Amino acid sequence: MAWTKKVLRVNLTHSTCSVEPLNMVWAQEYLGQRGLATKYLVEEIDPTVDALSAGNKLIMTTGPLTGTMAATGGRYSVVTKSPLTGTVACSNSGGFIGAEMKNAGWDMVIFEGKAPKPVYLYLENDKAQLLDASEIWGKSVWATDDWIHHKHQDPMIRVATVGRSAENGCLFAGIVNDKHRAAGRSGVGTVMASKNLKAVAIRGTKGVGNLKDPKGFIAATNAAKKVLRDNAVTGAGLPKYGTQVLMNVINEMGAMPTRNWREIQFEGAGKISAEAMYEPRKSDSKPNLVTNAACFGCTIACGRISTIDKEHYTIQTKPEYWGASGGLEYEAAWALGSDTGVDDLDALTYANFLCNEDGIDPISFGATVAAAMELYDIGALTKEHTGGLEIKFGSAQALTTLAELTARGEGFGKEIGLGSKRLCEKYGHPDLSMTVKGQEFPAYDARGIQGMGLTYATSNRGACHLRSYTVASEVLGIPVKTDPLETAGKPELVKAFQDATAVVDSSGLCVFTTFAWSLNDIQPQIDAACEGDWSMEKLLLMGERIWNLEREFNLKAGITAKDDTLPKRLLTEPAKTGPAKGRVNDLAKMLPEYYQLRGWSADGIPTTETKQRLGL
Repeated sequence: MAWTKKVLRVNLTHSTCSVEPLNMVWAQEYLGQRGLATKYLVEEIDPTVDALSAGNKLIMTTGPLTGTMAATGGRYSVVTKSPLTGTVACSNSGGFIGAEMKNAGWDMVIFEGKAPKPVYLYLENDKAQLLDASEIWGKSVWATDDWIHHKHQDPMIRVATVGRSAENGCLFAGIVNDKHRAAGRSGVGTVMASKNLKAVAIRGTKGVGNLKDPKGFIAATNAAKKVLRDNAVTGAGLPKYGTQVLMNVINEMGAMPTRNWREIQFEGAGKISAEAMYEPRKSDSKPNLVTNAACFGCTIACGRISTIDKEHYTIQTKPEYWGASGGLEYEAAWALGSDTGVDDLDALTYANFLCNEDGIDPISFGATVAAAMELYDIGALTKEHTGGLEIKFGSAQALTTLAELTARGEGFGKEIGLGSKRLCEKYGHPDLSMTVKGQEFPAYDARGIQGMGLTYATSNRGACHLRSYTVASEVLGIPVKTDPLETAGKPELVKAFQDATAVVDSSGLCVFTTFAWSLNDIQPQIDAACEGDWSMEKLLLMGERIWNLEREFNLKAGITAKDDTLPKRLLTEPAKTGPAKGRVNDLAKMLPEYYQLRGWSADGIPTTETKQRLGL
């Protein structure tokens, strides 16, 4: 029936693992993964709880299509309260561990309390054990992954773990699985480490079966795979160039945030682009990019596997980094590159390796370094603050050194680990933090792409592109082309994207499929797999229900309409170049209409009528 209908509840305080049935009433309302785990979190914790206290919970969760033959059916999510933002957090990851969890027979693992000493969960089908992690506490993601595989002598185990950054309190630490895929945003790894939980290791051999209509499911997934294969983005662009295909596109249209969003075009974009990753190096005639890579069940294979030039200053004396590992994708390349003004491809790749190795969100890291560079530029930060380090825009040395320090939680790296909101507040310039609700922006300037401004401002987990990727419409013309500089129609577009994405995130599928698929391609797959009636009408209502459930949690946590805003820079400092020259983001025009479309009051609160309609 697509769900395993089993939940593992792990009480870390008492070192117990217990089995309980999945709440199928909730499953019919929220489907799985993001939606269903958020429902569990909302029902089980106080929204005002300290995110790093034992009272917070951490939920690892799959969707009903995770582990099936559906294209990209390898996703899993981590849901908790974020220490970075104070909002509900749902961080989604690919790789293989989600499918392994489903194959072991579990829909969800709920961690509660705090272990008295470091532990890791070993989950082999029905067998769940909390084992001593004292030997791997203080080790990196990569070292931990290797240690667990050696300890259990099984190369097929899948591991999700935190690195040293999370242990040392970096507020944007993620959980890395399969060494370079990550539930990366909102500090979910920091919560995991706060519970003295170092890793989750899973081995599953049960398989996923009992679909409602197996023949119908095969037909639906085969038809959907053909759509992906025949689409120019998912069948050609992403496999060849990965998400980095966007670097030159976004830069040319004048929406590439540069040097902490002072500018919206980066003169060095070509040097760190997807095309640059193919260019042979002078030292050995080999390119940065080795190959592309796919997550479980993925027919797109947008992942990058890269190497660094052995002659590069970062690794000349570090042979442990001479091999191939997870390479740059667009968001990381932008945050580590354009946002800091650094155009050294190998330096960016090294910093990205370190983010993977120690579980650091490269978006928040790069954006926080960019904020620090501006603070340094205006004299609010000096060498006395930074331990003698010159952190000027464009300095590759500063970027890579700060990556090393942040990974270890040492020196000024400890302050970078606060995130840009707290860093800029500490040094007296809160307006220089390019965040919403405390979470750093991704790689699209809201002056050049107006819909993204409304997307950022209203995102339930703080600034995020994945909750409503209006870039698809405003830049790529998917499913219809809209003018990126126009505000009319953008509230409807944002709401539609938000609701649809909530459905995709709850299914176990990857949101990148929506470059080619609409819900018309996804609905038959869900309906054939899951018991019950999963009509298009039901799915759209469910997406809206999930969005409002998250909103209600945030309101109770103290996040209100005043937090649905953008930094002063985007609202008052016009773009200097490109098609958006002279423009700011017109959020004030879009937000009231968005609230009205959502069925919320002028203060951004869901009305009684809206809650009743959605069954909240």
